[in-house]
Amino acid sequence: MSVQAVRSYLDQFSLGGRILTLDESSATVELASKALGVIPARIAKTLSFQAEGGCALIVTAGDCKIDNKKFKETFHCKAKMLSPEEVLAMTGHPVGGVCPFAIQNEAVKVYLDESLKRFETVFPACGSQNTAIELTIEQLWETSQAKEWVDVCKDAAPAS
Repeated sequence: MSVQAVRSYLDQFSLGGRILTLDESSATVELASKALGVIPARIAKTLSFQAEGGCALIVTAGDCKIDNKKFKETFHCKAKMLSPEEVLAMTGHPVGGVCPFAIQNEAVKVYLDESLKRFETVFPACGSQNTAIELTIEQLWETSQAKEWVDVCKDAAPAS
């Protein structure tokens, strides 16, 4: 059901037909990288954290880790990830398929991390553990309806 919601959502940007359904799992950065034939950094992983009044989805490059100090400076709270059950309840997407699209809960805010700007295109999930879409950074910004760009990751390697 989640993939259909994402497809319908992306249709308003004429992108729903570009969702890739993979034969193998893309539930982790490593699996998605292998399935798509791209470097892990180009996988746009969506991380779910508790935030004041709800949930913050942080979309980062696949090779990045959250820097707890930067997170606290940005969001004024400790970085605490949601449980798989909380993720599904808040986003409507299962862990491994969480994406910044078709989020119905207004308490969920999307943020894009600066680490993504190293690439022309990235591959976020599309609501299941075997779907993805290739988007330009501009398309990701538009379709995710992110609140803002943030810098909450440890320093990333340059694009290669």
